[in-house]
Amino acid sequence: MQKNEQLYKYFIENADRLTEDWYANLDRTDPNGVYASDNPEVIKTLKKQNNDFHYYLAKVFVEEEERFLEDFHEWVIAISSDKEHLETPIHFIIREFTRTREQYFQLVEEFKQKNDIPEERITVWNRSIVRIFDIVILQFTEQFHENSIRQLRAQQEMINELSSPVILLSENRALLPLVGDIDTARAAAILENTIKQCAEKRVTQLFIDLSGVIIIDTMVAHQIFQLIKGLSLIGVHSTLSGIRPEIATTAIQLGLSFNDITIASTLSKAIAQDKEFFS
Repeated sequence: MQKNEQLYKYFIENADRLTEDWYANLDRTDPNGVYASDNPEVIKTLKKQNNDFHYYLAKVFVEEEERFLEDFHEWVIAISSDKEHLETPIHFIIREFTRTREQYFQLVEEFKQKNDIPEERITVWNRSIVRIFDIVILQFTEQFHENSIRQLRAQQEMINELSSPVILLSENRALLPLVGDIDTARAAAILENTIKQCAEKRVTQLFIDLSGVIIIDTMVAHQIFQLIKGLSLIGVHSTLSGIRPEIATTAIQLGLSFNDITIASTLSKAIAQDKEFFS
């Protein structure tokens, strides 16, 4: 146990050197990710993260594995959710884990040269390093994946909101301009976001303009009609404009009824009709 304590102290004493050597030998040819950054603040944070890693991991020589992994998981959570690391390809990060592992092997060899250490003990230490790095890399990639999925979902939600904006035209009149291809997933998002936005903005009249939509399938056409029904339930009257012949044909084939739905050939006519109705 005494030798383990000595090795632990040796790692702590050399933690700063490990970090500086690691950073000095970084492959900065990769155009993407945290390792290629020339931002002083990013570099400072990156070095601290690496240095903290050494202070955590060196405890593997003096602590029970379960307690060690529990404490070390804090570092894993912090780095795997770090914005700069999330924007770094995962294989670059794994590469740096393996480079750091080689540093540990070299430091153990240094310690061996300066102390009378049996080869059997060196083998045990090296096996411990391999095992812990394997566990940490696995934990990191799992957490990184979860955070990446979470970030992707948040970005998709933002895209969905931006792709179906309810634009206020007056105090209670608004416009929903739909543009581009609409698949089933986007149609479902439009339904949810539009009803939510209309309720929040206290909209009573919504103009839904489809002139920018070229093709929709039967499921999407059904979702649009469901949207109009959903809006009516919260007191929003809808006017459809810019319906292309293809969309009209799809709706008819579905047997969808245009009864109780105000329709105009263009958005300008829809707004004009609304003004005439309420004048």
